[in-house]
Amino acid sequence: MKTYLSLAIASLCVVSLNAKQPEAWFDNAVDHAKTQLIATAHSISVNGQFPRSVKSDYSLEQLSTQMECAPADFKPEVELLIHPSPSEYRTTHFCNYSDWTSGFFPGSLWLAYQLTDETELQEQAKRFTNMLLPVSKMTDTHDLGFMAGCSYGNALRLAPSDSIKSVLVETASNLAGRFDPAIGCIRSWDFGPWNFPVIIDNMMNLDLLYKATELTGDKRYADVATTHALTTLKYHFRADKSCFHVVSYNADGTVECRQTFQGKNDDSSWARGQGWALYGYTETYRNTGRKEFLDHAVAVAEMIISKNQTDDLVPLWDFDAVKDASTPRDASAAAVIASGLIDLSKQVKNGKKYFAYAEKILKSLASDRYLAEKGTNNGFVLMHSTGSLPHGSEIDTPLNYADYYFLEALCRYKDCLSTI
Repeated sequence: MKTYLSLAIASLCVVSLNAKQPEAWFDNAVDHAKTQLIATAHSISVNGQFPRSVKSDYSLEQLSTQMECAPADFKPEVELLIHPSPSEYRTTHFCNYSDWTSGFFPGSLWLAYQLTDETELQEQAKRFTNMLLPVSKMTDTHDLGFMAGCSYGNALRLAPSDSIKSVLVETASNLAGRFDPAIGCIRSWDFGPWNFPVIIDNMMNLDLLYKATELTGDKRYADVATTHALTTLKYHFRADKSCFHVVSYNADGTVECRQTFQGKNDDSSWARGQGWALYGYTETYRNTGRKEFLDHAVAVAEMIISKNQTDDLVPLWDFDAVKDASTPRDASAAAVIASGLIDLSKQVKNGKKYFAYAEKILKSLASDRYLAEKGTNNGFVLMHSTGSLPHGSEIDTPLNYADYYFLEALCRYKDCLSTI
């Protein structure tokens, strides 16, 4: 989930750069994003549709190679989404308001508006954000921070109104309702074999709770968020500061199991999950000022830098994946990591290191290798992301959250330059 404060006013930037204005690569990326997003918004005439990804094909043999097993032994936990029919292949996959990704397209419109001051982007952002009002009534998901924060949260910054505040507070109340004080966490999923599953992604939803405390003065929301972050810090991380994807708890708060759902195996470092951890703890430190959260964010950042060994710093879908030319990259993980590192660079004394690393990622994402040509890629901005390889879902394809965090990272990058 996006941050509400650092995009509006950049903190003191600890990086020393010669140029205070973005370079040509930056302007080109923003121009491409603006064109793609406006065209996509205009192409959607059905109310309540949000572009999520593009339907892609990936063979069972390719999947089993990545999972290092024989094709006959590859048994995904959910139905494979490979081999779309010829009429569906490379068509846009749309979702409705209840999908965990629904807030990213409206959020991308808001961020592109912030970068360009283009009135049409603002109008389309309002249009798609208004479609998400039913999210404020949902109680069966932890993804409310993604859904409401990226849409209504950006709207509050860029077009504030009392009605937006009420939506955010109501949504935060529903998210807080999923908190179990005996466990010290917000429940993530209501499906699967687990007693009380918590995924590292849930760190991204805590900012909504801190925002609710800011809007209402009720510290209950912030207390829930901080307790969740402390419990996750205690049980989700290995000695090298990489994290498990899923930790499930027994009713008394002891750990039932530690697993993966979207990574290569239970002990691997699923790339986007590591990005969620970096981003989430940096954000939680900014909201609390608690040193243990900053120290942990720094440790996770160092782990990511050590494990991410690709030539262009756009990671493989899992840091422990089979490393060959056919291994899918994950531009969404790269975008999350870049955005988190720029935020972190403003919180620590040695921030120049993290800013420079993030800048390299952004330049890669803004290159022809990942930035789509105008009028291509079904209107998405970035190419080559991976949703859930173990499930054969959304592999080597555009994803709406890759676009969102790329644009957020560009906003943060520009804000940092402007303070020099």
